[in-house]
Amino acid sequence: MTDNNEEKIIKSWHINADAWSGAIGNNEIESRTQSTNRAIVDAIGSENVSSALDLGCGEGWLARKLANQGIKTTGVDAIESFIQLCNSRAKENAKIHFLHLTYEDIIEGKLSGTFDAIVCNFSLFGKESVDNLIAKLPTYLTPNGRLIIQTLHPENINSDSDGWLDGSWDGFSENFVEPAPWYFRTLQSWIKLFKENNFKTIETLSPKHPTTGKPASIIFILSSA
Repeated sequence: MTDNNEEKIIKSWHINADAWSGAIGNNEIESRTQSTNRAIVDAIGSENVSSALDLGCGEGWLARKLANQGIKTTGVDAIESFIQLCNSRAKENAKIHFLHLTYEDIIEGKLSGTFDAIVCNFSLFGKESVDNLIAKLPTYLTPNGRLIIQTLHPENINSDSDGWLDGSWDGFSENFVEPAPWYFRTLQSWIKLFKENNFKTIETLSPKHPTTGKPASIIFILSSA
């Protein structure tokens, strides 16, 4: 069941890659344009970062933003069409490059190099894949590097225990189909996962939605012990 859910996540992103790229390009996702995009850029900017890995980079907006700020950035994604789009938009920028890699590839050590910051911006939705990825990431960090994760705030989810939940494209255009399941983690479970893999929480941020005042996301800034 769990493995099937992990496969459904990848399948859904394959199907919805074009719709997602359009939504990002047209600024259709209110929470991102009004809160969370700036929040993740500011979180990275608060650290001493000269190189970054954007894990699950999608159509590449964040990687391009970081590269334009002078940060040498590598973007990786499991969806090949995303990487093709990213490369077409890179425009020979020496500060940026993109790779078609799955989380399994990264876990197996198929990515080379270390980075001052590893960024997961709304890209951790599985169970085993995320557990194994977090365990591997210390090997890709420089000695004083940071793991920066932005994800859905647990307070916004009507659940008090870990488990798989049905996905939804509510609020998105009709171009989105076949929503993927995703694995919900409580705040305590996130912290436990970090501690089990020798990550120390440096800071936890809760960007607010400017209209509702509710948490738009949660951002963890972590160091590897």
